[in-house]
Amino acid sequence: MRIGDLSNDGAMPALEAMVRFAGGRQRLIAHNISNISTPNFQQVDADPAEFQQSLGRAVDRRRKSGTAGSGLSIENRAGTGVRQNADGSLTLDALAKKPSRNILFHDRNNRGIEELMSDQAENLAAFRVASDLLRSRHDLLRMAIGERV
Repeated sequence: MRIGDLSNDGAMPALEAMVRFAGGRQRLIAHNISNISTPNFQQVDADPAEFQQSLGRAVDRRRKSGTAGSGLSIENRAGTGVRQNADGSLTLDALAKKPSRNILFHDRNNRGIEELMSDQAENLAAFRVASDLLRSRHDLLRMAIGERV
């Protein structure tokens, strides 16, 4: 096994993809919050459930092919809001958020600060879990490489 394969082994590619998705989604949520009073503003988001399904399919394909040490290949399906670039990074395409349960104001904005704060807290929790797990994997690799087990 090459040294580069260590960072693409096990759960690390899925955790990296989850961290990238949560970071991109955080930018979308912050954009929604900053435009909460903008007339005619339509909130945007990327669907975490759809991303998790795409990530699950990518993990299943990787397991079936037996290509340990290779990165994940997330499908670039239309309507998901997530595209994987050639370098493995993710691009979140802002999809119009489904209509919220909020009242449509006279300026045609459907403000929902409570819903946005809930999305932000949920996204932060997903980011923390994925980044903590990824950090622990990197720490284990660092100890193993340094022979400090």
